[in-house]
Amino acid sequence: MTRVEIGKVHRMYFANTLLGLLLIFASQAPVFAQENVDNTTNTTQSDTTISSKEAVWQFEITPYLFAAGLKGQAGIRGVTADVDMSFNDIWDNLDSAFMGLFTAQKGQWSYGLEGVYFKISDEGSKSVTGPFGIVTIDGALQLTTSLNVYQGSVGYRVMDNSTVVDLIGAVRYTQVKTDMTVVLTTIPGIVFPGGATSADGSESWTDAVVGVRVLHSISENVSLLGYADVGAGGSDLTYQLIAGVNWEFSKDFTAKAGYRVMDWDYENDNNTWDMQASGVYLGLGIKF
Repeated sequence: MTRVEIGKVHRMYFANTLLGLLLIFASQAPVFAQENVDNTTNTTQSDTTISSKEAVWQFEITPYLFAAGLKGQAGIRGVTADVDMSFNDIWDNLDSAFMGLFTAQKGQWSYGLEGVYFKISDEGSKSVTGPFGIVTIDGALQLTTSLNVYQGSVGYRVMDNSTVVDLIGAVRYTQVKTDMTVVLTTIPGIVFPGGATSADGSESWTDAVVGVRVLHSISENVSLLGYADVGAGGSDLTYQLIAGVNWEFSKDFTAKAGYRVMDWDYENDNNTWDMQASGVYLGLGIKF
């Protein structure tokens, strides 16, 4: 079994475990909801704590920076490049980027729309595999990659005390465009089908995901965030993990920071996006 196959097995095991935990958690939702009802009369919170008891619309937009590195494989027409980019590598080769989240909530229901876009140019691969064999010369192949991720979600609150729990259902759309160019002569030589030394490809797919979001107040205006989701559909597997802290430093503004992992396992017609983006995020939530 190759290193890549072993990695996929480990990721599938992790995703199945995560899905099992989410299903167990969802099965307990009626219990949490009943406990929430029983405890409502005994729980008091100020206007600045987490609460959905007042059924009024609440809106928030959060622009943020996701200081992510990329690690995995990207492939076009059967030629696959190993990618291992730190955030510094991405920053040096970044053409453009946009990341933002819009949320709306009323009562126990919440709705979200998130967009992530960035484009990276002229990043060298660590190694390349294809019909010609394996080339391990660093930078022999250069990649230009643009990634678009859009996610729409619906959440239902099953607990609303000092700890808030939302069950999440979402649709995640991912689009990847990759250009590959051979920049070094190697033995064996890197060639695409037809003898070309460059190729480009574009793939897009949609996954259904389920997840859970937990917020826990540790003071009047500070809360801890935990989020996990897992799904599939267009891809073989996708999952996401977030751990963070939110600080509501004024009535309408919340500083947000934490660590985020996004993972995809996609392959279609010899095109591959088997990639993980992970790193620190920083954002500013603006309520209106």
